[in-house]
Amino acid sequence: MIKLAIIRHGHTPWNRAGQIQGRTDIALEDQAAADLAALTLPDDWQTADLVASPLKRAVQTARLISGREPATAAALIEMDWGDWEGKKGLDLKADQNSGFRDIEDWGWDYRPPNGESPREVSARLQPWLETLNQDTIAVCHIGIMRVLLAQATGWNFDGAAPFQVKRNRLYVMELDKGKLTLLGDPVRLVAR
Repeated sequence: MIKLAIIRHGHTPWNRAGQIQGRTDIALEDQAAADLAALTLPDDWQTADLVASPLKRAVQTARLISGREPATAAALIEMDWGDWEGKKGLDLKADQNSGFRDIEDWGWDYRPPNGESPREVSARLQPWLETLNQDTIAVCHIGIMRVLLAQATGWNFDGAAPFQVKRNRLYVMELDKGKLTLLGDPVRLVAR
């Protein structure tokens, strides 16, 4: 059995502005980089394989918290938000014609216009999961994390999620024969 720990990248200017980033390649904001540089992985995760989404914000986060260069995996790139990319979620929610739904009301097959559904994200993650052969940390995005955590907890994107995705925490799952199971509470990064 393999342990997979997933962690969300640090804040970017678009996060702070409430803009949907999706696949737009936004770097970390200066303060987020400084904050992450003061943190590191817990001792028992120091030697795990390290992989990141190829987007700058994930690669930067991986480097800062580990002190090493991550491998990158295209499968970990953020969910495609299609026509909503760069827009503010609050603006979309206020526009009754936008088709916007909160993620808790998506189900597995809802997709933003010209975007990607959770089921499609899951399908592109599955071949990557099958390549893992030892404990691994994946630095990625909230959309990726929600799909993996949904698989690990049985959440179906219908109603409140049984987890909250917070920053600076490892969400640890066990991967056994293609099945993910969430293991306990998130593990905080530690001060250097």
